[in-house]
Amino acid sequence: MCSIEFFSHLDDNTRANHLINVTNHWAALRFDWVAFSFIALVTILSMILRVTGYRHFSTADIAMTLSYSLNLMGLLQWTIRLSVYLETRMTSVERVLDYCSLDQEPPAQVSPNRRPPSNWPSHGRIVFENVSMSHSSDNQSSLALRHLSMTIEAGEKVGIVGRTGAGKSSLIQTLFCMGTLVNGHIKIDNIDIATVGLYDVRRRISIIPQDPVLFTGIMRSNLDQFNEYSDAEIWRALEQVQLKTLVADGMSNGLHSIVSEGGSNLSVGQKQLVCLARAILKMSKILVIDEATANVDNVTDELIQRAIREKFKECTVLTIAHRLRTVIDSDRILVLGNGELLEFDLPKVLLSNSTSHFALLVEQTGIAEAEYLRTLANMKSTTKDNHDLDQELLLDSKETDPLLI
Repeated sequence: MCSIEFFSHLDDNTRANHLINVTNHWAALRFDWVAFSFIALVTILSMILRVTGYRHFSTADIAMTLSYSLNLMGLLQWTIRLSVYLETRMTSVERVLDYCSLDQEPPAQVSPNRRPPSNWPSHGRIVFENVSMSHSSDNQSSLALRHLSMTIEAGEKVGIVGRTGAGKSSLIQTLFCMGTLVNGHIKIDNIDIATVGLYDVRRRISIIPQDPVLFTGIMRSNLDQFNEYSDAEIWRALEQVQLKTLVADGMSNGLHSIVSEGGSNLSVGQKQLVCLARAILKMSKILVIDEATANVDNVTDELIQRAIREKFKECTVLTIAHRLRTVIDSDRILVLGNGELLEFDLPKVLLSNSTSHFALLVEQTGIAEAEYLRTLANMKSTTKDNHDLDQELLLDSKETDPLLI
């Protein structure tokens, strides 16, 4: 297997070198033709001047002119080649300087006495306190998020909606400490993430992106990069997303089967299910979903949604959605606009106000779709009310009947 990979890389290198050599020979031939045309023109003009009897132009002058013109054959080619070489190297230096001037991220790890507990976050409660964020520390006047303040309770399912550029992705980036926090604080289970190293923050929050990310290697390393789980746990996660048969029977070496660059030997739906299996293995208390079902078929969409509802029932789930069906059954809907929090409430409450931003977004989906979304929101609200009523009756029963305590 290693020899196959080596020869594959060798072929890629040979193709690149061959292309460079062919390009050089092509350019050299063209440059020589340009120089030859110039020499031919000089020769013809010299002969014309000599025949017409131009007295200031002697035979010696003609010989010297042609001698200098012949030197152009090699001089032109090398001058152009050296100028291209210089331009290429200067571009490389420019890129290195650009990388050296990039904003530095916070440290990956902090001192052991400042690290959060090993089970953090244990609940998944997220608090935004007057958060303003910019994508660049050099241009903090252009804010992606503006004075955002809200509380997401532990285990709550929140749908994040808004038009393009509203700040949905920027909100998620702040959780992973990927932007510049101009002011404010973000606390997860009462711990400010600014005081925690990037290693701890990013490893303890799971994300299922819209474009699934797979790495060149084996299937096992794509699911468990740090060898933290047993084969049995990995097979169980694959079974829960209905990929066990594909990996066990459809691939030659099971968990040790090769995954091509970017997962090109898997379909988009299969790659998304691999990312879901990765999240199930990790089972973080906070899960971020960035429109994970936008590019998959309806069957895979239903499978992903059902797995998320069952496996992450006790987790805090933040879902960015472009299709309102994906988030209409969320506990609360967060509506963003121009980096600001416009609305944050129950879907039924937002839809009861015909002038709310969320109600306007629903109406724009069409009459039939809007009616269907309102029906789903009412069903969700009724189910939640019945659940709350059952909890209250259970608490009342415990207070009156000591055998239930």
